[in-house]
Amino acid sequence: MREPSIRREDLETWAGYLLDHSLGGITSKDRVMIKGERIAWPLMEILERRVVEGGGIPDVYVVAPNNERGRVWSAAMARWGSPEQVERIPEWHRLRYESMTKYVEVLGAEDPESFMGLTAEQAQRLAAADKPFSSIRLSKPWVITLYPTPAAAAMEGMDLEEYIQFIVQASTSDPTELRRAEEAIAPVIDEGREIRIETEHPADHRKLQLTMDLAPSRAVLSYGLRNFPDGEVFTSPDARSVSGEIFVDLPVNYGGNDIQAIYLRFEGGRIVEYSAGTGMEHLTAIIETDDGSHRLGEVALGMNPGLDRVLKHPLFVEKVGGTLHIAIGASYEECYVEDPSSDEGKARVHELEESGILNRSAQHVDIVTDFRPGGCGRSVTIDGIRLVPRNRVWIREA
Repeated sequence: MREPSIRREDLETWAGYLLDHSLGGITSKDRVMIKGERIAWPLMEILERRVVEGGGIPDVYVVAPNNERGRVWSAAMARWGSPEQVERIPEWHRLRYESMTKYVEVLGAEDPESFMGLTAEQAQRLAAADKPFSSIRLSKPWVITLYPTPAAAAMEGMDLEEYIQFIVQASTSDPTELRRAEEAIAPVIDEGREIRIETEHPADHRKLQLTMDLAPSRAVLSYGLRNFPDGEVFTSPDARSVSGEIFVDLPVNYGGNDIQAIYLRFEGGRIVEYSAGTGMEHLTAIIETDDGSHRLGEVALGMNPGLDRVLKHPLFVEKVGGTLHIAIGASYEECYVEDPSSDEGKARVHELEESGILNRSAQHVDIVTDFRPGGCGRSVTIDGIRLVPRNRVWIREA
């Protein structure tokens, strides 16, 4: 297998952004989990060294090739383990997650086929087992990035060198420039009550409308603090309020499997009808995971003008300037309260969860609609204010 070749200075710049910009720096109080597959070791090695240089303790978690994103179990347990075995998670695994103070995940699979091909039931069981650990991760400072691999380049239909250049350029660009554009659009979301999204179904050219209540939530700016590269303004709606229909045209890769041309219909906040032109069985596995995976947890605007090429990987496709994405599954606590870890924040989160406004699920899968020329997106309005993409950035229409 041909190994990716990335210049040392680019890896140093990349690691610096992840640790200093995204995680706010490393101190002697930090225990930093650095998770990824062996193929991503050139970046992980530099991250490890820089954590040590910052006075922290690195916890390097090298993931097996048959384990998608280092879940609590690999595909082997999902395929051949009994439900009782899946539930017997070692206590040390929980302690490992609880002991870290910060988290860096370097995505990038050497052999996606080794964790593909699970049945819907197997995939759902695996997601449910991993849910407590993803919750621990999300409660602490974290960042996710994507390392270019030959398998990912093949998935995108790109030459490896071209793919590496695209990923590295995006991952070594100063993210602070994104903040200015995001700050201009965030007040519309913060102050808004209802968002109305119109798309066109390509089969019969029907205009579809999806509405949801934004009153309980707040806009969150995303400029490299959680994903790298980045570029989105996101929020979580009142999960009970989602109503209507939407068509989602851009491809997304879930667990190594392509899903595209998604149609969803909501009633009373729940997905009551769905279809996909490609990957219907994988969409079914996502939606049928649990009760919360029948609802939405996020709506967001892609704000990165530098991502001028649509990739299937969700880390990239959802950030493309001029796109909009929704997420099937879990809400983000930070979209309702500024500090979910405070006593006041915890009480508010509990109240929102009990009421059904904040959605809980083992899933959080972003699916993306293109509002650029040629896409199926038609209009986005918040309380009658029309938002439009200009030069691959969303702005308030004058």
